[in-house]
Amino acid sequence: MLLSVGGPPPAAEGKEKLDLLEERLRAAEGFNDYPFADMTDLCLVPDVVISPKFKVPDFDRYKGMTCPKNHLKMYCRKMGAYSRDKKLLMHFFQDSLAGAAVIWYTNLEDSRIRTWKDLITTFLRQYQYNFDMAPDRTQLQNMSK
Repeated sequence: MLLSVGGPPPAAEGKEKLDLLEERLRAAEGFNDYPFADMTDLCLVPDVVISPKFKVPDFDRYKGMTCPKNHLKMYCRKMGAYSRDKKLLMHFFQDSLAGAAVIWYTNLEDSRIRTWKDLITTFLRQYQYNFDMAPDRTQLQNMSK
């Protein structure tokens, strides 16, 4: 039997080694650097309440290439029954986006987007350049139909 003089008891020394190994493993896995350890950090509207009966409407997805006002009008029309629940509107707005618009949405800072008005103002400002663009051939054809 080995006795260590002046050091921690063998059980405590083993515990320290185990803790050190676990710490190194977490560091190697990147756990300490992972910015979303808490799932609420991923949500723009973390406290939204969604009824179990709620069914997400099918949206035409906005890709950032057309008029953002028209997209908002169509989104609000489809979500009309829920227009009083601004948190629900904010939460499901992401389902009406695609491509670069989804990337834009996921990069929004929740500290700057607190209300539905903040979200739509930011959205319109982001895609403002589409207001003055002339319609393309497909848009003109769709208008005539």
